[in-house]
This record gives sequence, structure tokens and C-alpha cells, in this order.
Amino acid sequence: MPIATVNPATGETLRSFEPLDPEGIEESLTRARDAFEENRTTDLATRARLLERTAELLDHDRAAIARTMTLEMGKPIAAARAEAAKCARAMRWYAAHAAGLLADEHPSEADAGESGATRVVVRHRPLGVVLAVMPWNFPLWQVIRFAAPALMAGNTGLLKHASNVPQTALYLEELFRRAGWPEGSFQTLLIGSGAVEAVLRDPRVAAATLTGSEPAGRAVAAVAGDEIKKTVLELGGSDPYIVMPSADVARAADTAVVARTQNNGQSCIAAKRFLVHTDVHDAFVERFTEGMRVLTVGDPLEESTQVGPLALEQGRADLAALVDDAAERGARVLTGGRRPPALDRGWFYEPTVITGVDPGMRVHREETFGPVATVYRVHGVTEAVALANDTPFGLSSTVWTREPGEMERFARDIEAGGVYFNGMTASHPAFPFGGIKRSGYGRELAGQGIREFCNVTTLWYGAE
Repeated sequence: MPIATVNPATGETLRSFEPLDPEGIEESLTRARDAFEENRTTDLATRARLLERTAELLDHDRAAIARTMTLEMGKPIAAARAEAAKCARAMRWYAAHAAGLLADEHPSEADAGESGATRVVVRHRPLGVVLAVMPWNFPLWQVIRFAAPALMAGNTGLLKHASNVPQTALYLEELFRRAGWPEGSFQTLLIGSGAVEAVLRDPRVAAATLTGSEPAGRAVAAVAGDEIKKTVLELGGSDPYIVMPSADVARAADTAVVARTQNNGQSCIAAKRFLVHTDVHDAFVERFTEGMRVLTVGDPLEESTQVGPLALEQGRADLAALVDDAAERGARVLTGGRRPPALDRGWFYEPTVITGVDPGMRVHREETFGPVATVYRVHGVTEAVALANDTPFGLSSTVWTREPGEMERFARDIEAGGVYFNGMTASHPAFPFGGIKRSGYGRELAGQGIREFCNVTTLWYGAE
């Protein structure tokens, strides 16, 4: 796969890059390991100052890097600026909270004494060089939510970014260098997917994190398992969005439009399957469908654009195939379902709402990575839970209800890494993020995320 910036709004190749050769990869690995030896002994206050400086530089660069992201993967320019701002906030959060999250833990004197120790300390020490294999859909945020905690913990990072966002990847390396981190602390490897295995097997790499597709996750996990190296995987999602009779239906429908079309619908945690109680189904569908229909689709560099192109031509083809299969098997397309007639260049697809989906349709089982929503009618909590869990994925979920008993039932029974009540699923540095089933394992963000790539060490002290 070429390493190039291809504008998805036009199909035009803007810049191409030569992949790193074996000698360059070797040099990067050596620098990363050397930087770890320095970074792991740097005190947390120093790392916090460096991360604060990184955030300052990113704030200064916000407009420029937002334009780069939009040109590389097509997200609306306002959303690109918001992504950059979110990354800076996350870095500041970790700079402020890492010391507390990584503080030594002290088991009770009674437990220490029972073991024969005068004292016991549990300490979180960094693992080493972490390889990050990251996707194009949130080309800054996906990286920063790994990099900020990993570097604060004393690790160093190697980034293998998606091949269609090379300029964003190179910017990230330069950003950390400008902020003053030890040379080699964060490096971008412009390599193809075929070169990942050798990097992961290198003894200087201690662990890996991947956000991406199920096949990519399997490949990395298999190699890491063979090498017995720690991994965190955040893979696909087919998140349910449940609306019960007690909900504010208008607000639920309006939020659903944003939840389905954020980032042009290309988000693992975007709501994708809308499970609506029969008592409010028709009112929800009417408002939701109209909200999807009137969205402004167009040039993502225009401030008024709400939905831009899909990032990849193949991605649009895959999405269209799912919709066409459903329509051919009897589903109703209430709006969308085609390329916008007025946009004859680029990889655009209309915001789409489908009803009448059944388990025999591909769209029932496969992830729709674009602005396509499937709506189901349900008759109660039990049916909603069963349908919500009728997916190989388990990333997150959204439930609209005012009934405490229903909240408790959904919290107990939905198989996902998150259940968001009366609001849209989102990631935040203070809350753990990740999934179960084929959505992956491990957690990013919060204390769980910073400790994923730590050696949790027991220090046992006997009588002197």
C-alpha cells in the first residue's frame, strides 16, 4: 500500500513518501531503546512539564494540523480543530494526574507482617518501548490517548500510523521533539503493514497497542502472543443505541444524528444500530430520518460542512455493498443509500437510514463504517438487551431511559465496555475506554490506561 496523502474529497494524490528502509528502522529502534533508558529515570514532574509544553505547541499548531487531517482523511474542518483541542486537554490531564495514578501503593501493615515483611510497596514502573499501530479515523486522538499516558509513565513510543495519514504521523514525531522530550522518545515509522511483524518481534520492543480492524488486531495479537509481549487492542464496534418509552424522544433523535455521523460516520464508538421501543419508534424514526436527510454533505474544508467524504475509496465501496445487500433482501432505505449526485469527485456517501433489517442481511452482523444507520423496533427491555448483544462486538452502547430499574438492567446485562445513559458515547481522559468480545481487550485512558504499559512491581522488605 503506498504511503501517500490522497485527498478523499477529490481523489487527488497530494504527497507521497518513501517507506523507511531496514537501516532506518534499526536506527529508530536503537534511539527508542536509548531514550527509554533516559526517560524511565526522569522524575514525573519533569515529564509533566514536557507534556504541558507538548500541549502548548499543539494548541499553537491547531489550525494547521487540522487542515492537514482534513486533507488526509476528510473529516470536517471544525471537527479536526476540535480533535486537536481534545488532544491538548488530554495531555494536560495526564500531566496533572499521572503522579497520583502512578503513586506507590502500600498494603496494610497487618498483611505485610503476616508475610514476614516489615513493609511492602507496590510500584508502577515503565515497560520500555511500546509499538503503536494506529488508524486514520482520528489520526491525532488515537495516537495521543496512547502516547500521553505511555510517555508520562516513562515509556517510549514507536508509531506505525495508517498509510493514508503520513503527514499527520510525521507531525506527531516533530511535535514531541519540539517539546523537548529526550531524542527518540516518540518516533514515527513510515512503514507498510508487512514490516510490522519484524518490529514487534524485535527484543527492544516491550509491548504493543493497536486500534484498527479485527484482522489487524488478530495479526498483531498472534505475533505478540508468540513473543509473549503485552498488547492492548481496540478494534471494531457495532454499538447499540437504545431508546425506551420514558426517554426524551426529540433529544434522543437529535443526538442520534450526531452519534451516527460524527467523523463522517467513521468511528468505532459511533452509534450504529438503533433499537427503539415500539411505543416511540415512529416518532423517533421520523425525526431521526429528517435530521439525517438535511445534513450538509460537501467539501470538508468548508465550515458549513457537517459530513465529508469517506477516507478511502474502498471504504465507500464496502459501505455501499452493505446497504445494497440489505435493500435487495427487503430492507427499506428511508433516506440516502447512494453517492450524492452533485458530488461527482471524491468518496462521498449520503447519510442513510435503513429499517426492516433482519439477521440474514450482512448489515446486521458487519460494522458499517460510514454514515449509515439501521433502526430496529423492540418491545421491551429483554428484547432490547438480546438484540444489543446480538453482535460479535462489544465496544460501547447508549441507552435513553428515565427509569432507574431499566438503567440497572441495561448496566447489568449489556455486553460492552461502556454503557452511556441519556447522552452520546464519547472518550474522555478521565474514564477508561475499551471493549470486550471482538472489540478487543485492555483499556486506554484514565488510570487503567496509564498502568497498561507498566510493570506492576511488588517490593518486599524483610527485617534488616
